[in-house]
Amino acid sequence: MAPPSMSLAAKGVLPFSALTSSGVTQRPVSVTASLDKTSDARRKFLKLALGNLGVGLPTLLGAKKALADEQGVSSSRMSYSRFLEYLDKDRVKKVDLFENGTIAIVEAISPELGNRVQRVRVQLPGLSQELLQKLREKNIDFAAHSNQEDSGSLLFNLIGNLAFPLILIGGLFLLSRRAQGGLGGPNGPGFPLGFGQSRAKFQMEPNTGVTFDDVAGVDEAKQDFMEVVEFLKKPERFTAVGARIPKGVLLVGPPGTGKTLLAKAIAGEAGVPFFSISGSEFVEMFVGVGASRVRDLFKKAKENAPCIVFVDEIDAVGRQRGTGIGGGNDEREQTLNQLLTEMDGFEGNTGIIVIAATNRADILDSALLRPGRFDRQVSVDVPDVRGRTEILKVHGGNKKFDPDVSLDVIAMRTPGFSGADLANLLNEAAILAGRRGRTAISSKEIDDSIDRIVAGMEGTVMTDGKSKSLVAYHEVGHAICGLP
Repeated sequence: MAPPSMSLAAKGVLPFSALTSSGVTQRPVSVTASLDKTSDARRKFLKLALGNLGVGLPTLLGAKKALADEQGVSSSRMSYSRFLEYLDKDRVKKVDLFENGTIAIVEAISPELGNRVQRVRVQLPGLSQELLQKLREKNIDFAAHSNQEDSGSLLFNLIGNLAFPLILIGGLFLLSRRAQGGLGGPNGPGFPLGFGQSRAKFQMEPNTGVTFDDVAGVDEAKQDFMEVVEFLKKPERFTAVGARIPKGVLLVGPPGTGKTLLAKAIAGEAGVPFFSISGSEFVEMFVGVGASRVRDLFKKAKENAPCIVFVDEIDAVGRQRGTGIGGGNDEREQTLNQLLTEMDGFEGNTGIIVIAATNRADILDSALLRPGRFDRQVSVDVPDVRGRTEILKVHGGNKKFDPDVSLDVIAMRTPGFSGADLANLLNEAAILAGRRGRTAISSKEIDDSIDRIVAGMEGTVMTDGKSKSLVAYHEVGHAICGLP
């Protein structure tokens, strides 16, 4: 078996004692760690990729610690006096200068570590000519490094730290745009801060497909609105005698009597710009948003005057003030105050007609109902027998009836029916006719549809004699109790 010294020599590694005993002069070898090579390669790559983008960044103030970490320096430090002592004893092999010569990364032979090469950090009082001269005399490899060389890595680290917050903010921005229902610009509905914009639907040339010929059973209301339309088309006929256009018209009536249908007819007949919005679209959870939307709505209306603004279900925002929980700072009351000011305030609005619809006029604020804001209150009630006949003719124009079906008879059989009820009646009759395989609507389908609307769905036919007797006794009891 070969001695240990021979096995080491065969591998090309000699112990330190063998070197000294053989007469070879002890000469420390400068060892470059693989970490240094890796960090140098990474630094060159970042410099090539990012260039000089990081010059002048405030983050370079922390370059001292980052540079030390990039060079693989441990936490060990060396005093300046000890550095000079090592320099005099020829123990210093390499010096890298940073921060304008105030920081030095020194590779020196440390006797305490068995004469191994150690990399330490030295705080220099300044880069003097005497120190440089001594480094040259000792033939020590030294180099000065600028902060610009490592600015790329610092910028890369900065971008990495900011990547997650930027992605999070961008995601919230896109979600807010999508939630608003569009991808508009700063003034569009998709802008996150554009919730104060008006959401009214605007038609420069209204094409609702509804005219006054499609509205029946409300002749008085039609007459009032025909005057408004004529005023918009021929204003000189009225201004010649000192008349002014009405500022507002309030439609009041039960549900289904045709208030919204009248507004569509006005839009189709007048031929002027038309804004339509619901009262609930003004009110939001944030105080002041509704008032902002009212201001934006009337601002757009002034730019397109003369025009019509239709507010459906105005009772959502026009309720009596002082009854809310929030008091005078309530969002709904703020919106109502702004609406009152825009309709008839200090500046006033000319050429803007506000048409509103509600079936709860008793809860509206008195300041909203006064002349000058709503000059006219048009009552749209359930039609009479003649009005029901006209409504049935309008809704039955596209349906096929048997010759024995009379619309006059149907009108007499449906007292208290609104226009929506009559339209639903004919639609139910058409559905029953199609279900029964008929090609036209007969009187049987009309009768069954009236019974379904008035009394509900037809129940199961009783075949049990005992059940019939119990129901008969029950109804007779009602009759006896009802006797005077």
